Amino acid sequence: MRDLDLSNLRLFVTVCATRSLAQAGAQHHLVGSAVSKRMQQLEAQLGSVLLARHRRGVLPTAAGEVLLGHAKAILERADSAVQELSGLSSGIKGEVRIMATLSAILGQLPDDIADFLADPTHRQIDVSVTECNGREIVRSLRSGQTAVGLCWDREALDGLHVRPYMQDRLVAVVAPHSVLAHRSQCSFEDTLDFDHIGMPASTALRQSLDQAAVHLGRVIRYRMNVTTIDSVLRGVRAGLGLAVVPDSLLRNVSDGLRYLPLIDSWARRQLVVCSRPPQELSPASQLLVQHLEAVGLRDLAATTSKSSVGLQQS
Repeated sequence: MRDLDLSNLRLFVTVCATRSLAQAGAQHHLVGSAVSKRMQQLEAQLGSVLLARHRRGVLPTAAGEVLLGHAKAILERADSAVQELSGLSSGIKGEVRIMATLSAILGQLPDDIADFLADPTHRQIDVSVTECNGREIVRSLRSGQTAVGLCWDREALDGLHVRPYMQDRLVAVVAPHSVLAHRSQCSFEDTLDFDHIGMPASTALRQSLDQAAVHLGRVIRYRMNVTTIDSVLRGVRAGLGLAVVPDSLLRNVSDGLRYLPLIDSWARRQLVVCSRPPQELSPASQLLVQHLEAVGLRDLAATTSKSSVGLQQS
């Protein structure tokens, strides 16, 4: 017996639904006689009478009812396969939730996500970003509430898939007339003799600075607490205090303020892309993680190259 023709099965299902050869033919752009001929061919192929004429129209026989159930299942699977393959050919679909520290969001992350979404094969992927501190990010990754996280490598990341993303260094931002302005660098402890302008207490940066002060037996005196880097710099410029921020947030800033790198070892920071194991991620999440990993490798190579040049010049 030859394989069943899907077009004939589809036509058979329509005949059963409309109870009319003529109406089925109209839906499939066939004349009634052509529909009748194809139903006869289907019956001959299967060796069973599938349709019977009644006053209520054309109805399936017992054998026709059996075929009808199988035909619907076969056509549903076939349509599903076509849709899935069509989705693959036009790009992967899906939604990716990212949780990231404030430093990442204020840094290059938005540009990197925009580059990812600009790829035509990613046009059916939606990416949402939520700002959280490192502990919340790790907790959400472990519980499955988010697919991808960007946080500092000092968090408890055991069991997660971790790759480098971006490096930065904390610097003290001081006004030109500050006592510290003549220095080329300073320690974090040096800054504790002055008022600070800080970011919100919930941010990873604020928490790490407060912790560092406690380890020194000191407390940071905050004169202002603001939510944006622009507000931080305005406060410093007005002489209300100094600020300790990542240099990655200052790369495009030129305003006459002095930036003093902190000499503390912990002031050099590594931001990482972390997720659950790749095999547990959706295809859309896997693509975004791969993109951010590639960005991280480029950033690492650029940083290494700058360090090599600096060593050669020295």
